[in-house]
Amino acid sequence: MAGRRFQYWTLHGWIPLVIQYRPTTCLLLILMTTLENVVLCGCLSAVLFACGCATSRRGVTQTYRPAVVTDTIASGELPITSDVDDRLASNDSVVELPKITSNSDDLSDQDSRVVVPAGFVVQEHLAVMIADSDEGSVQAEELAMNNDSSGWSLAQLEATALQQNPAILQASSSAQKAYGFRNQVALKPNPVVGYQGQQLADAGTDQHLAFVEQDIVMGDKLRKNQSVLNQEIQSQLWEVETQRIRVLTDVRQRFYEALAAQRRKELAIGFEKVAAKGVSFAEARVRAKEGTRPEVLQAEIQLKEVQLQRRNAEAAYRGAWKQLMAVAGIPDEQPGTLDGKLSVSTDNRDWDAIQNLILSSSPELQGARARFARARANLDRQQAQAIPNLSLMLAAGQDNGAGSNMINTQVGLPLPIHNKNQGNIAAAHAEFCRASHDVRRTENSIQSRLAQARRDFEVSAATVLQYEQEILPRAQETLTLAETAYEAGEFDFLQVLIVRRTYFESNLAYVTAQLDLARSAALVDGSVLSGGLDSTRDTEFDSALRDQSLTGQ
Repeated sequence: MAGRRFQYWTLHGWIPLVIQYRPTTCLLLILMTTLENVVLCGCLSAVLFACGCATSRRGVTQTYRPAVVTDTIASGELPITSDVDDRLASNDSVVELPKITSNSDDLSDQDSRVVVPAGFVVQEHLAVMIADSDEGSVQAEELAMNNDSSGWSLAQLEATALQQNPAILQASSSAQKAYGFRNQVALKPNPVVGYQGQQLADAGTDQHLAFVEQDIVMGDKLRKNQSVLNQEIQSQLWEVETQRIRVLTDVRQRFYEALAAQRRKELAIGFEKVAAKGVSFAEARVRAKEGTRPEVLQAEIQLKEVQLQRRNAEAAYRGAWKQLMAVAGIPDEQPGTLDGKLSVSTDNRDWDAIQNLILSSSPELQGARARFARARANLDRQQAQAIPNLSLMLAAGQDNGAGSNMINTQVGLPLPIHNKNQGNIAAAHAEFCRASHDVRRTENSIQSRLAQARRDFEVSAATVLQYEQEILPRAQETLTLAETAYEAGEFDFLQVLIVRRTYFESNLAYVTAQLDLARSAALVDGSVLSGGLDSTRDTEFDSALRDQSLTGQ
């Protein structure tokens, strides 16, 4: 009678609560009501309910999306944020980074606070990022409509690229994968429940058992799994930030290239008009019996050459435009005009301060350091693998042959005699050493690229100054004097053609020097990062650490 009351209380008292908590546990409790022993029902109920408590936790999927902060990224600042995931912070996954200021004179006033890569916060579902991508496409179309008349500016192209560039979205997807794997590797193993029947064909001696089995992961391996993936998340977030800066650098460089091509086209069109007037003037001199036929032919040859250069400049501009729009993520945008200046300051820079600033804030270097921390966490994780897992089993049932109830229990663990995970530990140690060397390699690579960018900047700056202060003024003065002397009959036509050619080529060379200066300045301002359409580094970890944890080997 007491057993029936207990079963009734179990069904009508626990089931409404449990059915909302763990449906599998509910079904097992219903199955247990076939047992007639109150103590057995109580024991199995307590065990199953505890297993439900241990295994029914639902991990909340965490997603993010890169926020477009054009002014912040363009100036090289990584904004401070307080929205740091508590679980990341508890596993030493938040990177300390000095705040970057746009003024190189304030390097001594850097503020060291806890930050995460710019634009990344734990937010809503991945659909938010997809919706924002569609919204970014609409905004890009609106920008294109607004620029039909006024032309694209550099700021507009940077904002569009941060929303539309596929490499940034690719890196964001890799970071999202790392988030998913981080949630998976910390999940506990599910309990195993079942029924066992023995001697069923022998009437009166049959035995019936209901059992529950649970593996307990020892050595804190699941938390260490999560610690490894936390560092992988940081590595992926820095990869996204690195790609954002790469894209911005490429947009600036492609913008200056297209702007230089546009300037060359304008020069060719202007000089074509001058050459056409030269042909007309030479023909007029022939009609006035003052010139010769070879002069007209020479003038026509120069005009044809200028027309060829104008067509080449137009083709170069179309190609530069396509490259620019491809990096910006809108490759179907038709060629238009660009609104900007090719001139860049030629003032000397404090290169030691620039190098220190880049080394202290480069997301490329921060990503290498995050991978080093990940390798260190993985080494600690592999050293814990040899700690065996504990397997528990509890069964209760009825022995009809003896007319009594029975309870069975079993506890087991593998003995780490032959396999102590020594191979994986050695591999993890080698990866730890490799990651430490990669940090040094990245530092040296940054310094090498900065040295080359500095050389290009200084050479280009000297060239630009030479053209602005010496060559172009003299070329203009020579052209004016030669044309005046030719009209007065003091110069022959061949000398005038040579002067015109010199003037035209000097202007083209000046544009090339300006372009080289602008490209090197953009590379320095972008932490010597480039490759906005290169494939990004994918996450190197998956949920295999959890599988390794559950094997106990």
